[in-house]
Amino acid sequence: MPQESSHTASDAHRVVVIVDENSNPFELGCATEVFGLRRPELGRDLYDFRLCSPEPRTLMRDGFFTLTGVAGLEAADAADTLIVPNRPDVEVPRRTAVLDAVRRAHARGARLVGFCSGAFTLAEAGVLDGRRATAHWQWADSFRARFPSVRLETDVLFVDDGDILTAAGSAAALDLGLHIVRRDHGAEVANSVSRRLVFAAHRDGGQRQFVERPVPEVPDESLAPVLAWAQEHLDAPLTVSDLAARASVSAATLHRRFQAQLGTTPLAWLTGERLALACRLIERGESRFETVARHTGLGTAANLRALMRRRIGLTPLQYRHRFGPGQAPTPRPAGS
Repeated sequence: MPQESSHTASDAHRVVVIVDENSNPFELGCATEVFGLRRPELGRDLYDFRLCSPEPRTLMRDGFFTLTGVAGLEAADAADTLIVPNRPDVEVPRRTAVLDAVRRAHARGARLVGFCSGAFTLAEAGVLDGRRATAHWQWADSFRARFPSVRLETDVLFVDDGDILTAAGSAAALDLGLHIVRRDHGAEVANSVSRRLVFAAHRDGGQRQFVERPVPEVPDESLAPVLAWAQEHLDAPLTVSDLAARASVSAATLHRRFQAQLGTTPLAWLTGERLALACRLIERGESRFETVARHTGLGTAANLRALMRRRIGLTPLQYRHRFGPGQAPTPRPAGS
């Protein structure tokens, strides 16, 4: 399985995935789809993407296939972002060589990413002590018993703790991957990648891992119609009561449906959608922040500034300098 880098420019942010024996193919596929594909629709590639393995031949999970032709583990030493191996046999210790590669990457300031059970790899390497992380809910008790010094958050999709990011389950790897693209290249680029994936452009990391989806009663309780309507009217001063009235339910019923179907609250969802629109407007060249705030329903530039700083970690001016027209966005340094 010969490997080509998705980017040949020496200054491109290098994403390296360590693949080890019994690694899960799905998460490897997620990493490849988000970070490894060429992006002709954007006119540029986003990352220099590599796979590496401690062995010349790596048997993937349950012997589905054997991975060959990838770089040796030394490639991890050149990673700006290192995605660590995950696998279903969480009680089996990781190879010392893999753990040492993770420790070296962390020591030199690389960004570390764990998908699903990848949190076990990070914890075994000792880089999660005292840090926030998540893992699949199925392994929460086992994780806590083995790594009590890690601040495990079990009911979220992913955790961004600066230079170490972890995703809960398999599909949450896509959510975290898109979050990283958004953090590195802005909302517009992340939306383009999500459209190519035919995947939700933005699910906040704080949403619940496991969402109950009972068989709906008649009438249909899907939130899709009210969500679509709200997205078309973000410039209006919408409230939770407005959404409830549009859905022809009480505010309490609307809250229950949001929690059951999206794992979040109506207000948190509405704020997230408004901020996503604000980011896109800034990226497209709108420099008047009062106008951005008005068109997104956020009211004032001061409110826009406070929410962007709290949710995104950048002020509108900093966001424009990083992702606005004429800029060449580069990934933020690990931990920023």
